[in-house]
Amino acid sequence: MLGTYYYHEIIRKTIVSFGTLFNDIHIQHKNSTDDVISDMKVGLSYGPMQKFLAKLEQQANLTKPVAITLPRMSFEMINIQYDPTRKTGVTQTFKASDGQGNVKKVFMPVPYNIGFELNIFTKLNDDALQIIEQILPFFQPSFNVTVDLVESIGEKRDVPLVLDSIDFQDDYEGSFETRRALIYTLRFTAKTYLFGPIADSTDGLIRKVQVDLYSDSDPKTAKREMRYVATPDPITAEPGDDFGFNESWETFSDSKQYSPTQQTDFWSLWVIIMILSMRHSIQRVILLNRNQCLNQRLLNQKM
Repeated sequence: MLGTYYYHEIIRKTIVSFGTLFNDIHIQHKNSTDDVISDMKVGLSYGPMQKFLAKLEQQANLTKPVAITLPRMSFEMINIQYDPTRKTGVTQTFKASDGQGNVKKVFMPVPYNIGFELNIFTKLNDDALQIIEQILPFFQPSFNVTVDLVESIGEKRDVPLVLDSIDFQDDYEGSFETRRALIYTLRFTAKTYLFGPIADSTDGLIRKVQVDLYSDSDPKTAKREMRYVATPDPITAEPGDDFGFNESWETFSDSKQYSPTQQTDFWSLWVIIMILSMRHSIQRVILLNRNQCLNQRLLNQKM
């Protein structure tokens, strides 16, 4: 198990998907007549909040030609935790196609929660409010993003991003020339799944489903009444293709059962026992009638 190299880039893809949500946020400044005088795209970078605060402190002189432009946003992954509430069977597997006709055996993924922190740095409170109002309405409290978790088998899943909390702090201290930084911190949880190694499977894809319906829940006495069969249309369809289904229903009154190994209908054991019992009873009745006839003949001869 351990030592088998594989890398699906699931955590990396989740980080990229999270950051992509916030990479196109704009703010506007208006004059006294409510005309837009500037439209600015808010920059986004991956990194801790302390890194940007340190840069602000180092560039406290506002007359320098190069400085960090505010407003600005940063995000980072802060923790990874196992989520037991979404746990599935450890040994359960499912089969998937790699898109080239090869069937892969995949163990059920393991649920993990990835914590994110989004920091918003502004020097004006109105700038911060503009950014916040462009984010909050989409989280109620979660927002789903589709992530291609395992590209080799086309495993795409909706990953909920849950907004956990919002904090605010104002780092305005010191003299008038000290640069002000309003900081809003939004914490999120991404409920994703991690997959293990993908193995080749010797089994083929399931291309036919057959279900027999019985009139009783007792397997010894139940009689099958109907059979439902479903196949893909076309029968050569792959998991990622656009295909339909062919469905058929069939009724029965023969009390037979279906053998998956022999792929044929057969009489159930209780039916065979009942038939043999009835046969034995009929033979006994015939034998008794025969003996009665013989006795009657002997009695007639004596008379």
